[in-house]
Amino acid sequence: MYVFRLMPGEDLRKSIEAIVKEKNIEAGWINTCVGSLTDYSIRFANQEEGIHGSGHFEIVSLAGTVSVNGCHLHISISDSEGKTIGGHLLEGCKIYTTAEIVIGSTTAYEFTRKKDGTTEWEELQVNEK
Repeated sequence: MYVFRLMPGEDLRKSIEAIVKEKNIEAGWINTCVGSLTDYSIRFANQEEGIHGSGHFEIVSLAGTVSVNGCHLHISISDSEGKTIGGHLLEGCKIYTTAEIVIGSTTAYEFTRKKDGTTEWEELQVNEK
């Protein structure tokens, strides 16, 4: 289990990937994340480009798999009126006040990502150690 807090101005995705690399996590997942953003960058389903915005947003959820071999993360955020959007977490999501994150991991597996012919994307491959 890895527990850490991000500070104002840090990039959510880059920071998670840095922790995953530093701790050499080969098979992990996001247990929980609470916090807020000033800027977001999210790619909606089946879209090639991401959308970007600025303001003040609560992180409603963050879910996904993490590995030194690639991460797949989805985020949901809400604005001051409760309007909520979500999609693929991209670089450019800047922390407003904090992000408190817990990552679980196992050494029994290794997660990799590759194109396997089922979709056009690099999909999760789970290898038992």
